[in-house]
Amino acid sequence: MRWGAAMEKALYGPDGFFTRPGPGPAGHFRTSVHASPLFAGAVARLIVRLDEALGRPDPFDVVDVGAGRGELLTMLGSAFPEDLRRRLRRTAVEVGPRPSDLDPSVEWLPAAPSGTVGLLIATEWLDNVPVDVAIGGIPRYLHVSGRPGIRVSRTDERWLREWWPHPGVTGARAEIGRLRDEAWAGAVASVERGLAVAVDYGHLRDARPVFGSLAGYRDGRRVDPVPDGSCDVSAYVAMDAVAAAGAMAAGIQPAVVSQRTALRAARRWKGWDCSGYGSACT
Repeated sequence: MRWGAAMEKALYGPDGFFTRPGPGPAGHFRTSVHASPLFAGAVARLIVRLDEALGRPDPFDVVDVGAGRGELLTMLGSAFPEDLRRRLRRTAVEVGPRPSDLDPSVEWLPAAPSGTVGLLIATEWLDNVPVDVAIGGIPRYLHVSGRPGIRVSRTDERWLREWWPHPGVTGARAEIGRLRDEAWAGAVASVERGLAVAVDYGHLRDARPVFGSLAGYRDGRRVDPVPDGSCDVSAYVAMDAVAAAGAMAAGIQPAVVSQRTALRAARRWKGWDCSGYGSACT
């Protein structure tokens, strides 16, 4: 089995890592959402500025893609003045089961809704969108067993030429991020007016990991990325490729910044200004 199909089954299949009941991602690893309430505070400040830029729409949507157990949306529920809190419409996009104790005003959907006016945010979602792995100068799909399979498709080969060229190192691997690009482009396209933000760990074209970045996490520890449903299986994101796909969907130039820069900007009440855009900024 190729890595993409194995990740899909292990993470999102019946009794998959993300689809079965339990503590959710926070029980196994920490994202910025779980690490500190400061992250939610920065997102709240961004929402206040975005609300002003959009002319205080009613409702103001906050769509959290890959919402875990709704932790970020829960923290945001009481973070605003009464007027904005009244207009706030929170939507969790998640394949896992809805938590029984989640605020009933939070909508729980398996896919991003269309027509969002406000903020769409995805925190460490894209690293769990499955990837196929390619190996060799004439790229072939790598099986989970470690054996090379058939030559990659023309579509995937074009993606590799543009975004992950072979470094000329024996045994080098490439993680084909085409499906991640498509997933992010679809999320951006669901925003009618507003801002789309993806927060993830990743790399750029000039610094791809030569031997790939597949990793597993379980019970707070890093483990071998075995795609059997027992652990999270993830891979770093080709952020420039994702940004380009989102930009094409939105029709604007994207901003790719470190999380440190973004959080410092939010702290100073500076950062993204979407007042000039009619559709979406990413």
